[in-house]
Amino acid sequence: MATGLITLTTDFGTRDAYVGAMKGVIASIAPKARVIDVSHEVPPQQILFGAFVLHGVWAYYPEGTIHVAVVDPGVGSNRSIILARYAGRYLIAPDNGLATMVHRHFPIEEAYVVENRSLFLPRPSSTFHGRDIMAPVAAHLANGLKPARVGRACERIELLPIEFRGTVKNDGVHGRVIYVDRFGNLVTNVRLDDLGPLQRIRNSLHVHVDGRDIGPLRHAYHEVKPATPLALVGSSGFIEIAVNCGSAVGQFPADARVRIDSTQKESASPGAGS
Repeated sequence: MATGLITLTTDFGTRDAYVGAMKGVIASIAPKARVIDVSHEVPPQQILFGAFVLHGVWAYYPEGTIHVAVVDPGVGSNRSIILARYAGRYLIAPDNGLATMVHRHFPIEEAYVVENRSLFLPRPSSTFHGRDIMAPVAAHLANGLKPARVGRACERIELLPIEFRGTVKNDGVHGRVIYVDRFGNLVTNVRLDDLGPLQRIRNSLHVHVDGRDIGPLRHAYHEVKPATPLALVGSSGFIEIAVNCGSAVGQFPADARVRIDSTQKESASPGAGS
């Protein structure tokens, strides 16, 4: 069941009236609701970035939380708006791939197409569905509206064509950068679990970025000298390429490919022990 906690994740920034207008709509319909800003600094139209932000916070909010995400380059088109419940938390968002990372990593429990116009503001704008559709639907949900009241069941959710796991090959585990954070860390799609048997010999692992060996998988930034690149498992659970006291963006492309292998290949290849 939804609670009175609503979060907002958008690409609106905070300079303009957009975020404030959404909060005003919520306050007018559900004055007891609590609204938390996750981020309004998603780069404009960057759906994958928004999907990563949602994934990064999903497990840390209580069940019943209503997450509203607006990164919507297709606003006004025939794209749908969805309400979906993953692991007890709700997502209201355009059906354009924003749900991708949450969908890949958390169980889906129900999903609907948001189409009950009685829940919208009168005369919705063709350019601001966050204010006129998503915010009021979230507010009604916080007031106790049953999710099924928003519209028909959603049979398929749009997902980005991105692989969110490392790929095991004969020469190691391959992946790619999918996200760049504020510090210039390059977050890859490889998790520690993707390494399979190689996890048992973590100290022998080496990480290659676009063919450049940047050394073993580290535990913390201080293990290398300042301005030196390294790889480590970040707080998101994905392997990241970083530079101690610096930015990896200046040393590697934002779409870099990575490969993780072992100096003990002959005894612990990725397929060993299967």
